[in-house]
Amino acid sequence: MAAAERGLLESGVRQCAVSGRLASAEEILRVHSNEYLSRLELALARGQGFLDGDTFFSGGSHKAVWGAAGAVIAAVDASLDTEIHQGVVIVRPPGHHATIDRAMGFCMLNNVAIAAAHARSRGLKRLAIVDWDVHHGNGTQDIFISDPSVLFVSLHQWPIYPGTGRADDVGERDGLGRTVNLPLPANGNGAVYAAAFERIVLPILDEFEPELLLISAGFDAHERDPLSGMRLKSTDYAWMASSLRRVADKHAESRIVLALEGGYDLRAIEQSFANSARGLVTPAEAELISEFRGVKLDYEAEQALRSIEKIQRTHWSSLR
Repeated sequence: MAAAERGLLESGVRQCAVSGRLASAEEILRVHSNEYLSRLELALARGQGFLDGDTFFSGGSHKAVWGAAGAVIAAVDASLDTEIHQGVVIVRPPGHHATIDRAMGFCMLNNVAIAAAHARSRGLKRLAIVDWDVHHGNGTQDIFISDPSVLFVSLHQWPIYPGTGRADDVGERDGLGRTVNLPLPANGNGAVYAAAFERIVLPILDEFEPELLLISAGFDAHERDPLSGMRLKSTDYAWMASSLRRVADKHAESRIVLALEGGYDLRAIEQSFANSARGLVTPAEAELISEFRGVKLDYEAEQALRSIEKIQRTHWSSLR
């Protein structure tokens, strides 16, 4: 948290603070089950313990968890209601592994999913969530798997925890085609992510025409992070954020909110968060992607992208 805040202060981005708040039960129950919420509240009332092998809670967890979800909701409201449409939210615990009825992977409430459901309750019809955390956002996928109004895009290392996010997981029933998984082999660098953005992510977002973009911004694909095998640099997050800002400018009245997910090297979080914030407010940063154009990918990465393209062409004409 302190590292992310320091990075934001040093980014040079004009800041306008928005007051956070606790999420309400009504807001949480739009995505989580009543039984799970009751079970979570009872567990946290015990003071400290584990919800699963990874997810520890302590005496301050209730306020932190409800406050994290509420802060992302507040950022969405600010994006919709004020003249500053780009928001960044520094919260922990993260949320994207929390499913409808289960805590896992350090996550208890799915912050971004709750905020997306809140935006939809305010009348938005098409929402896009881009998850660039190195781990698949299985909880977010689980919540919106059948929902045609929410496009979920996840770029993640494969195979790695939690073992979900295959390329052929594309949604179910009314939500068929609204899940876009990009499982990428280890050692992926900026060139791999740039190719994934230009060939798959950005064309699909442009075709979907979202009214609001939400970014599940984990920084554990950074080359310094101890929990992954990816090789992104801090500056890569600037062009990724900036590229998504351009989509927001075109389709969503520039409304885009970035919320912190994973990341376990403090220096990498600090630098990457600052670059992401700068990219959100400086669409010209997207030109940094040009340095990767024409770069030949290694065989494994190229085959992964071709496989994803083949699967997604069934659902998106922009890829045909």
